[in-house]
Amino acid sequence: MADTFPMHGKNERIEIGLNATIVAMVENNPAVLIIPGPVNQHADALPYGGFDPSRHRTMETALREIVEAQTKLRPGYVEQLYTFGDRGRSRVKGDDSPHVVSVGYLALTRTESATHQAADPSKAGWKNWYQYLPWEDWRHGRPPQLDEVIIPALLQWAKSPERRGHTVRGLDSHGRVRVAFGLDGSNWDDELVLDRYELVYSAGLVEEAVADGRIQKRRVEKPLGIHMLHDHRRILATAIARLRAKLKYRPVIFELMPESFTLFALQQTVESIFGRSVHKQNFRRQVDHAGLVEPTGASQHSTGGRPAALFRFREAVLQERPAPGLRVGRG
Repeated sequence: MADTFPMHGKNERIEIGLNATIVAMVENNPAVLIIPGPVNQHADALPYGGFDPSRHRTMETALREIVEAQTKLRPGYVEQLYTFGDRGRSRVKGDDSPHVVSVGYLALTRTESATHQAADPSKAGWKNWYQYLPWEDWRHGRPPQLDEVIIPALLQWAKSPERRGHTVRGLDSHGRVRVAFGLDGSNWDDELVLDRYELVYSAGLVEEAVADGRIQKRRVEKPLGIHMLHDHRRILATAIARLRAKLKYRPVIFELMPESFTLFALQQTVESIFGRSVHKQNFRRQVDHAGLVEPTGASQHSTGGRPAALFRFREAVLQERPAPGLRVGRG
């Protein structure tokens, strides 16, 4: 049971919830561990549950307990993301239950753990995170739905009368669309995942805006990715942005790799997380220059090709440099 608090003498209460975005690499795609949402919601969900300070020493302890109970998986690397408390993100009209303040977490697990099957497979499973945010996957070129659906709908929304004079961090609605989606000479920024999701949500282009009671009907004909329970897709977008940013200054990519790997497998993992291809020779030069890996002395033999050298993470780099990450360019 989550803890609840009265709000300034009113009858409203706050409930503390915990959500986990658990990431692994599955078949060269970044995957998140998903559980089914409530039967009446018909939406995928991240593992979630309540924080009970009478039972849990810390929120992370509670999160690990929740994840293991729901998925039979013990996450490795875990870090807190953000606190999500917006009114309307998980509350429908007529609902008098406590307002939920969700604390989101990012957890990473190695590839071999991703093949783990829960005791009841119907309760948890891995899904490619680009099924939820398909416009973020540029590995095979610019996603067609950006120019066919998303950007035209956003530009129309931005110039609507009700948006006039509305600014966020000094930008009007058109400016926000321009920056987030790389229009008018701006570059596409890998890390603006949450900004892009917030715009498609605010413009009513995703099912969550309907579920939250902001609009009666989605404003585009076809769904833009699989919708999720409450604000779970927003939490997922935050996790992707955090991981993309963190890879540039910390070697957390190796939390997703097996103990030994080829440089090609490492490149595929980096490309999958960033959602874009990288230049092979430049990537290998950077990995070598950064001193992030060292050879194991073994090779991987594959059918029809030359043996590929196997590498492992060189832990000594953590003592050598304050920010040993990967700042990779596009392919």
